[in-house]
Amino acid sequence: MSALPTDAPTGAATPAAVLAPVALPVRWLAHLVDWTVIAMGTVLITLVFANVVIHAFGKDLAWMTELGELLMVWVTFLGGAAAAQRGAHMSINEFLDKLDEPKRRWADAAVQSICLVVLAVVCFYGARIVAGGWGNTLTTLEWPMSWQYLPLPLGCGLMFAFVAWDLLQILRGVPRAQRYPQA
Repeated sequence: MSALPTDAPTGAATPAAVLAPVALPVRWLAHLVDWTVIAMGTVLITLVFANVVIHAFGKDLAWMTELGELLMVWVTFLGGAAAAQRGAHMSINEFLDKLDEPKRRWADAAVQSICLVVLAVVCFYGARIVAGGWGNTLTTLEWPMSWQYLPLPLGCGLMFAFVAWDLLQILRGVPRAQRYPQA
């Protein structure tokens, strides 16, 4: 079994190729997150469109609105994880862009370390919110309220995994241009 990723050029000995054995599960997780966001987004768009059409005829289905709200929360936090795995979160890089490569690497590592701490705190408290919400139900769907809270720790947990992977790559010396190639 080859240690090179299937999408690496033959004979390529790049730092990304060295990281390939661990990168494959991260890549699969990233694809799973992407396709989940696409599927939920598609259902959300369909629900909103159907709800607008129904409202045009003076009718209302409350469960459609509540399900749309639920899906919006899921898409938001899973979308945040999708952005994290691409390094696409908003950032102000004027200071960082002026640093030479070794200093930039350590600054990136410091930022990602701070992000990991914040994400760990949010995951911890998010899990407590989810645990406390199983006894409450959504108004029209009558599902446990925790289904609406669950994207918070789940999305932040996924972000934690992607940011931790990025930090590992930073510490191994993989430059940003190689970690997040521009399409």
